[in-house]
Amino acid sequence: MALLGFQSSPTTTENLGHGFPLYDNDKCQKYLSLCRQKEAWREQSRGFSYFLLPAGGSSTRKAQRSTMVISAVSTTLSLVKVCFSCIEMVHQARGLKKHLKRLNAPKHWMLDKLGGAFAPKPSSGPHKSRECLPLILILRNRLKYALTYREVISILMQRHVLVDGKVRTDKTYPAGFMDVVSIPKTNENFRLLYDTKGRFRLHSIRDDEAKFKLCKVRSVMFGQKGIPYLNTYDGRTIRYPDPLIKANDTIKLDLEGNKITEFIKFDVGNVVMVTGGRNRGRVGVIKSREKHKGTFETIHVQDSTGHEFATRLGNVFTIGKGTKPWVSLPKGKGIKLSIIEEARKRLAAESAPTA
Repeated sequence: MALLGFQSSPTTTENLGHGFPLYDNDKCQKYLSLCRQKEAWREQSRGFSYFLLPAGGSSTRKAQRSTMVISAVSTTLSLVKVCFSCIEMVHQARGLKKHLKRLNAPKHWMLDKLGGAFAPKPSSGPHKSRECLPLILILRNRLKYALTYREVISILMQRHVLVDGKVRTDKTYPAGFMDVVSIPKTNENFRLLYDTKGRFRLHSIRDDEAKFKLCKVRSVMFGQKGIPYLNTYDGRTIRYPDPLIKANDTIKLDLEGNKITEFIKFDVGNVVMVTGGRNRGRVGVIKSREKHKGTFETIHVQDSTGHEFATRLGNVFTIGKGTKPWVSLPKGKGIKLSIIEEARKRLAAESAPTA
């Protein structure tokens, strides 16, 4: 062992009992605990010496023999359970998963089933892995600017893609709802919004609209020395906000200066977009708010066609004051159609060019 550069202390070798040095890492610590459990099992197993007692004897001797049997067996079983649990702990997996199977990927990514075994696993970032769209899917699957995985890496490493005004070179960076994806080489700006079927839509926007984004306020708290700050849905922390801003409100954030320019109160009569649940992507005006103690609050929304629906408070994102949204909406304007209405609209679109 000295040839390998290891130095064994006599105290650790004596404690281990097998002549191996004890190194300062988790594996050796777990191995040492197993050896100690083994030594304890040997000590307890000596209780089986009752077999050496004569078969006959008084009733006291028989009772003593039965008590020794029960205690020895129970001790042995408990030690075996401890040893097996320690062995499982040594061989368990460590760290986060680095892969994602394609069949387990979110449905709104719209990946074909036979396109391969794996899908890009989103990196840690401002949005949840089930509520984001990695940059590789934006460039390769949606915009068709790349055909392969390596072409996406080449585009990103040349610093051609910006998310919320910052260059992003991570191929699996999670872009989410309301994020602004800019490509200066092509003079294009896109905002990630939902369609009425709950899928991400890359909505093309103008340059003036790409300078800001809307952020939902998660919480407003006080930090050290009484400094107020707020947390947004995309992980931002902004200090010294307006005292009138509360949780569930929406702020208009300037991406260049990272400052709050305006804010929208979460009140009845304001236009909202649903970001979760079966009504994801629908746009409407808040009609009423039901508070339920100990459970989720219910928000009743009415769209521009007069249809009403209800959802949870956490699924609602305010996007404008009154009935006018502050951001442009994708095709359909957040109005969900029934199957019959979609069929009629499709037939009308097909028959229009021939007429």
